[in-house]
Amino acid sequence: MDAMNTGTVAAVTDNDFQTEVLDSEMPVLVDFWADWCGPCKQVSPIVEEIAIEYSGRLKVLKMDVDANADTPPKYGIRGIPTLILFKNGQPEATRVGAIDKSQMEAFLQQNL
Repeated sequence: MDAMNTGTVAAVTDNDFQTEVLDSEMPVLVDFWADWCGPCKQVSPIVEEIAIEYSGRLKVLKMDVDANADTPPKYGIRGIPTLILFKNGQPEATRVGAIDKSQMEAFLQQNL
């Protein structure tokens, strides 16, 4: 799986988190979500738009917290949706809760 320059949102799992996120040379936005989460569904189309608009500058991935038990606790995920921007293998910035597109763009501009 390689979402690096496709402008799509790919799924990331515990198994490929190291390769896809921590070892990425490009900044990575990870959307931690779950299928039953209403606010996650509100944020999802915005995350997809960001993936297209920032294609080539930002890799955008989603992690289902129910299907991946190892990674979310490592980053203190307690509420979802949680968006974490990783740069150089480190969490650079975190945003918890549903946000609109202007808030998402401001979050990225402050931290990219």
